[in-house]
Order: sequence, then structure tokens, then C-alpha cells
Amino acid sequence: MANYDLTRIIAPHLDRHLVFPLLEFLQERQLYPDDEILKAKIELLNKTNMVDYAMDIHKSLYHTEEVPQDMVDRRVEVFERLKSPEAAPLISFLQNPNLVQELRHDKQYNLQMLNDRFQIGPDQIEALYQYAKFQFECGNYSGAADYLYQYRALCTNTDRSLSALWGKLAAEILMQNWDIALEELNRLREIIDSKNFTSPLNQLQSRIWLMHWSLFIFFNHDSGKNGLIDLFFYDRYINAIQTNAPHLLRYLATAFIVNKRRRPQLKEFIKVIQQEQYSYKDPITEFLECLYVHYDFDGAQKKLRECEDVILNDPFLGKRVEEGNFSTVPLRDEFLENARLFIFETYCRIHQCIDMGMLAEKLNLNYDEAERWIVNLVRNAKLDAKIDSKSGTVVMEPNHLNVYEQIIENTKSLSMRTYKLANQVLEAADSGSIRSRGGAVA
Repeated sequence: MANYDLTRIIAPHLDRHLVFPLLEFLQERQLYPDDEILKAKIELLNKTNMVDYAMDIHKSLYHTEEVPQDMVDRRVEVFERLKSPEAAPLISFLQNPNLVQELRHDKQYNLQMLNDRFQIGPDQIEALYQYAKFQFECGNYSGAADYLYQYRALCTNTDRSLSALWGKLAAEILMQNWDIALEELNRLREIIDSKNFTSPLNQLQSRIWLMHWSLFIFFNHDSGKNGLIDLFFYDRYINAIQTNAPHLLRYLATAFIVNKRRRPQLKEFIKVIQQEQYSYKDPITEFLECLYVHYDFDGAQKKLRECEDVILNDPFLGKRVEEGNFSTVPLRDEFLENARLFIFETYCRIHQCIDMGMLAEKLNLNYDEAERWIVNLVRNAKLDAKIDSKSGTVVMEPNHLNVYEQIIENTKSLSMRTYKLANQVLEAADSGSIRSRGGAVA
């Protein structure tokens, strides 16, 4: 299953601290030799201030109580810097609730007040950013998040403020504050999508980073699957995926399969999978292609078995939840349930009378499990179907849409397409006016 592991591809798009949870998962699943994971952890830790953690891993890896002298020296240096931060006057001010109440939403007023009354100027504010970054590198994510929030309230440098927002997002993710992390993610997206962002190339790269970081949030937040589709399948972001990150199609495909409400968009997504099959494919994308492009039920059945292994060994999809004495993977169960529903619905569109034994085989279930599953499905989904237990068949009643239902079905996505077209026209008009002004100046 290491062949389907995306950690090596995803890691370059993450902050190094965000890679640690992925390595912990891989170590737990034993996809790679333990020594390889420990060496990767030490390599990551060498550029952080988490010296004690690095020492513990070094002892575990080499089975010794001795550590290199450079680690010992590094530990002394880190503790010395923690004792006497350059931002001490500003930190002291921010730790006093009565003084903090005097701050206003006006940055210029705050800067003037801090300078006049407390002799705190731009150098101390910049030192606060550096101290927050230092705390983050030490693994104190809570303190780093607080300092970065306060820094952004005082900072007037746009680039520095954006960097601080990335840092706060990483800290909230590492603390698993999913609601706050989602707010920061949306705030960051607004900045990235704004027209005055630095350059198209930086904008593309930032969108790719944002999507990678968002995986932590979307697969842990209650409304995450909807949010993932809204972000990843939006024009500019799906274009970024196709341009430079086709491996993210795995997560978008998973979100579509487990989200019944987004079926109208599934057809368009299948087209994207077809376009990108030469640059990226895995069992999850191939399952959709087998089922909806080739109508290959045997192929879909085979891919569904592989999908289960992919999910169980993916750090974002294979999250386990303890239930009493047992552990389960909720996304795996939800995925298999919906994937079987996809197979059943597609098979029923082609066949009117279906053999229960054959259907059980297609669904990767035994006969009794398949019968119970179909009975519950017919009852809950109110399908026009009859089950003949004697002959072991499911008989589907013909269901032809009337003309009004056909019109509604065909125009479901019309408003979204119109909205996208209007946006493209506006963007083309803006770029045209910019070119014309440039020509006039020239």
C-alpha cells in the first residue's frame, strides 16, 4: 500500500510541523520500516526548536542514552532565548488585560499610543512576530497563535501580516481547533483570491498550499466534505489542481462519493477525472471511472476492494475513532456504504430484473448481507422496486421522467454555469481594460 501513499508528494506543500501528524500515522500503520520514519522525524526536527523531542527520537533510533553535542548546545541556546525575548516590553503590555482594553480597531492610533506611552515602536512589534515564530518552532502552538493574532492587530506590513495568518492557521490545525482553523482558512482564501494579490504565479502556489493545509480541517470538521467540494471544485482551484496538484483528486473524489447532496456536480467531476487520468489515478478515481464512464461493474467491484485499503492507509481518510473496546474508521464505513449505493443505482438503470446473488457479488457482500442492505435501501430511499425472495431477484419498476421533471433535471446546474460565465466575462473585461490602459500609457 506504500505505492498509494501520497505523503512524499504532499509534504513539500506543508509547514514542516504539519508533516509530523502524517509521519505519526504512517508509523502507526507500519507502511514503512520504523527506522525510516524516525530518521525522517529527526530530519524535520533539526530545523525546529523542539530539541527535547529530537533527543528522545535520537535515543530511540540508536538505542543509546547519549545524544550529539550539537543537540545539547542547541537546547541551551533555545532556553536562553526563551528567558529574555526582545519583545519583552510588548509582551508585558499584552499580558495586562487593563492595558489591552485601551487598544482600538484603528491601527494607527494603537501604534501612536504604544510609542508615546510605552516607547514600543516598529522594532518591538517585529520582535513580537519573531518571538511568536520562535514559540511555534518550540512546539508551543497555543502561545504562538495568541502572539500572531496580537501581532496582526498591530502590523501594517501586508506581506508580514499574511505570513502571520499562515502561521496562525498552522497553529490552530496542530491544536485541532477545527472551527477556528476553518475561520482562518476562509480569511486566508479571501486574501489569496483578491485581485491585488502579488502575482498570478504566487496566487497559484498559494491556492495549492491552501488546499493541502485544508485537508486537515475538512476531514475533521463536521461540515468538512461540503467545504472541500466548495473549495476544490471552484473554477480557479480545480484549475490549480489540474495544473500542479492532480493528486488532490483523491480527496475530491472521496468527498463526492460520501456526499449525497452533491450528485448534480458529479457528472462534471467525472470529466475532470477523464482528463487527468494520464497524470494521476488511484483506486478511488478509477472506481468512479469504471462505474460512470465504462459501466464496468467487475472493474468497479475490484477497485472498491482496493479503495478500502487506500482509505485505511491514508493519513487524512483513515482516522480511527475509539468506540468502547473497538476502533472504527468512520469515513471508510461511509465511503463503502455510498459506493455500494452508486453501484446499485447504476446497475438498476441498466437492468430491470436483477439477480440477488449477482448483485451481492458486485457489492462485495455475502447473500444475506446484500438482501438486508437492499431491503433497507428500498425502504429508506422509497425506490420503486420489489424483492422476490423465492426467485432471489429484485424487480425494478420503470421510472420515466415526465417532461417537466426532465426540464428541471436539465436546468439544475444552469444558474451555476451562468454565474461562472458572468465571472469569466467580468475578468476578461477587466484584463482587457488593463491592457488598453497600458497601451495608452505606452
